[in-house]
Amino acid sequence: MGSLCINEVLRDDELRSILSRLEDDKDKERFGLVCKRWLHLQSTERKKLSVRAGPHMLRKIAARFSRLVELDLSQSVSRSFYPGVTDSDLAVIADGFKSLKLLNLQNCKGITDAGIASIGSGLCSLQSLDLSYCRKLTDKGLSAVAEGCQDLRSLHLAGCKSITDGTLQALSKNCHNLEELGLQGCTSISDSGVIDLVNGCQNIKFLDLNKCSNIGDNGISSVSKSCSSLKTLKLLDCYKVGDKSILSLAKFCKNLETLIIGGCRDISDESIKHLAASCKSSLKNLRMDWCLNISDSSLSCILSQCRNLEALDIGCCEEVTDAAFQDLGEVELSLKVLKVNCPKVTVVGIGNVLEKCASLEYIDVRSCPHVTQASCEEAGLQFPQCCKVNFAGCLFEPDVLL
Repeated sequence: MGSLCINEVLRDDELRSILSRLEDDKDKERFGLVCKRWLHLQSTERKKLSVRAGPHMLRKIAARFSRLVELDLSQSVSRSFYPGVTDSDLAVIADGFKSLKLLNLQNCKGITDAGIASIGSGLCSLQSLDLSYCRKLTDKGLSAVAEGCQDLRSLHLAGCKSITDGTLQALSKNCHNLEELGLQGCTSISDSGVIDLVNGCQNIKFLDLNKCSNIGDNGISSVSKSCSSLKTLKLLDCYKVGDKSILSLAKFCKNLETLIIGGCRDISDESIKHLAASCKSSLKNLRMDWCLNISDSSLSCILSQCRNLEALDIGCCEEVTDAAFQDLGEVELSLKVLKVNCPKVTVVGIGNVLEKCASLEYIDVRSCPHVTQASCEEAGLQFPQCCKVNFAGCLFEPDVLL
């Protein structure tokens, strides 16, 4: 009996079953090198792709990768290729990638409302869209996306400074499943827009309002009341945010995991104590640098009650002293990242921290005049073996609190 070719024995569905069992991406690529039939099957089964291509090549890609679910066309900030993604490219994508659920267009600075409107009309199954730093976009284009992509779960618009409350109103009206929204640096949005947003989008778990300087207590209080499942809230340099916001978060958002309030100078000990009591089991990351009214009493509550806290930034909290790190009880702390930088903290306070934080991976003390490498060695402080100590600002900082 003559030998049989494997292509004569195995059907397409059987070959797809073999391909699905390959876990390594390189093995999947090798699968496609066997012959044209196997290459076609490998292409049609591919779910993710990151490319740099113009309209002609995108059409070929769409024909080859017919079941693509995730497409990454994002560009590097420092090395954007010319001419970059254009409105013509987006029209091809909207027409050719009908199964797409995730589209990344970060830093594609050439696209306009006309191009993004074609995404809204053509990709109704889209669930995740990143348009960060696409600075030509306005409410007109984003409203078209909201109307056409009503199953949207994640939307990132950082640096889109022309976006106003109109976009938030469109999202509220159409995208009721929205869970993640990034608006960093969208300085034209206000409390009114945020209130409208959460009237319709009550499933939000991640909200980035960093550097949205017009957002204050009314907007954040509305978020906390409407979005009880909120896990991440970023409010860096939202100087209008004060105790009312934190008290509302403490009352309604008891599963909060990450809170960034750096630069919110009106926040005081009273609200932070309530937050510590309410979120003691959930809080993992807390950034409150430049919160000048924070003192030992509230910080001690955070450290003693929030036993799952992994990252803490209290830089430039000028009222914090060594006393904040005393009487922390017998339980080991979970802190991995600690940025102190408080002028009144000395090696005594740092020593108390080290006694409770065996898992510490990074500590920043570069703005503590009483904590130097020499003073730590003189005091006999023993940092964990894997811990990086930033005495002079020369170490790469973890981005967990950005």
